[in-house]
Amino acid sequence: MRIVLDTNTLLISIPGKSDYRFIFYSLLSEKFSLLVCNEILFEYEEIISEKANQTVAINIVEMLLTLKNVEKMEIYFKWNLIRADGDDNKFVDCAIAGNADFIVTNDKHFKELKKIDFSKVHVITIQKFLQILQQNKFIE
Repeated sequence: MRIVLDTNTLLISIPGKSDYRFIFYSLLSEKFSLLVCNEILFEYEEIISEKANQTVAINIVEMLLTLKNVEKMEIYFKWNLIRADGDDNKFVDCAIAGNADFIVTNDKHFKELKKIDFSKVHVITIQKFLQILQQNKFIE
């Protein structure tokens, strides 16, 4: 399974006591492939720095880059499919470039993608991702 995690999804999965820690554990256990690009990594670092600190942010990004199941995509074309929040397009472009199965997010701006048939990008909620992991017995 090849996915793109929006920044908030990754952010809430990191704390040890988070209800969404399953995502981070599943990533570390190589239960899915995470697709990233430079822009996504920069945003991960920026937001984690704001919420925690620079050292934590750098450590997480460096850890991501060492995992075998994290694939770094080169973005050669910007589709600009989300108009409500153009900053979200980096996740869409990465998903298209990497042929992702889904983008995992609870961000309402991604609902625009349901209206687009060309370069179909599937978006699922964090809760739906949990169900998929459970159905595939990736977590108990």
